Order: sequence, then structure tokens, then C-alpha cells
Amino acid sequence: MLRVSLYILGALFVLVLAVTAIGYILPQNHVASVQTVLAVPPSGVFERISDPAKYPAWRKDLTRVDILATQPLKWREHGNDDPITYEVVESHPPDRHVVRIADPDLPFGGTWTYELRREGSGTHLTITERGEVYNPIFRFVGRFFMSPTATMERFVEALRSSF
Repeated sequence: MLRVSLYILGALFVLVLAVTAIGYILPQNHVASVQTVLAVPPSGVFERISDPAKYPAWRKDLTRVDILATQPLKWREHGNDDPITYEVVESHPPDRHVVRIADPDLPFGGTWTYELRREGSGTHLTITERGEVYNPIFRFVGRFFMSPTATMERFVEALRSSF
């Protein structure tokens, strides 16, 4: 019985070591984006995405948002996962809005750039994530078990439903 337990522990150790080693080999930075067309003018879309205080009304993944500062706009989102703090780093209504994760204690960070342009009577929206994953195990899991655009796709679907 002891021998089997040692084999199992050894196999788990090798597995964790392999995952960590592969994670270190993977790049820390990544870029991913999604695009959609919304049947709302750019000013309406910009207003919706640039007002985090109203996010819980249309983003079902959030329970509340705490506004921490107004210049620059900084807020903390509370939802299904641990709270995350964000801040606006660039805003040019109604064309461009850039938000970054403003929590240095997280194992990840990065920005979301929202680019809006008029398309007919609606808006062509592109969201580009420029992310950083500091933890090698998170890099491994993110690369092999998660979609790099899943969070943006959920955001876009919630945004679309909010109109």
C-alpha cells in the first residue's frame, strides 16, 4: 500500500512539475479580440460601456460595483469570482475607451480597448484584450483549458441584451 501511495505522489509531483514547466515556456502576454455590430449608435454604446456604476443592471455576472475614484474613474466589480479593481486609462467618446485591471495582487492583468465606429445606423464594436498572466500554472490552464475570448464574448452578449 505504501509503495502505491508513493507512486501516486510521485506521479502527481511530476504532473505539477510538467504543468509548471510548460507554463513558464508559454508567453506571459497575449492579445485577443472580439467584434460585433450593435443596432445602437456609437454614443449609446459608449455611454453603456463607460458607466460601470450601472453594470449590475445589465451584467448578470455582477452583484455590485463600488466606485473608488472619479478622476481617473476607478471601480471594483463584485460577482461570481473574487473582486477585481479596474480603472480607465483612456477615454475618447464615442470612439475609444481603454480600461485596465488596477489590482497588482492578482495573478493576471492587462487592458481592454473598446473601439467603436458607426456602421449604418448602428455600431461596429471591437474589444481587444492585451493581457498578462504572471502565474505559470494559470498560463497553462488558460492556454489549454479556457477560451481566450470567453470573458469578452460574455460581455458582448450582456451588452447586446441590454439594448
